[in-house]
Amino acid sequence: MFENWNRGVMDTYMLGAAPMQASQNNQVVDRGFAVDTTFVLFFLAVDFGQSAIGFGLDSLLSLVTLLLLLVLPYFLPAVNEKPEFGAWVAGRGVIAAFAIALGAMYHGALGSALPEAFRFLPMTFVILTAMLSCYLQFCAIIRFRLAR
Repeated sequence: MFENWNRGVMDTYMLGAAPMQASQNNQVVDRGFAVDTTFVLFFLAVDFGQSAIGFGLDSLLSLVTLLLLLVLPYFLPAVNEKPEFGAWVAGRGVIAAFAIALGAMYHGALGSALPEAFRFLPMTFVILTAMLSCYLQFCAIIRFRLAR
């Protein structure tokens, strides 16, 4: 009667009924939802905090990208139910605000505590984590799934 125990979730099959998922609080939430894009958000926010001192066109485009990366990963396909939108965006907003402050401090440390060549390090990490995130998203979309 009970099959496929997975992360405290059981699929219950009854004769003639569609499968339903049940758990202790009757809600299945994927705790690892959009973790890879959170790293991209963090490093992009560090880069924005570093370069936002002189607010120009490049900072405006970076801010728009940061805001899009803050919200849009919620709409990526997920296996389990997604967390509540407001709490999820608030958590990512806290991460982005912390990273922007960290980027401003990083900008202040360049040239005095850190070599000037480290100026490009946050953007390098943005590119690396974005490539990894794209790879993981494509693998999740293209992954072979067996029919039940």
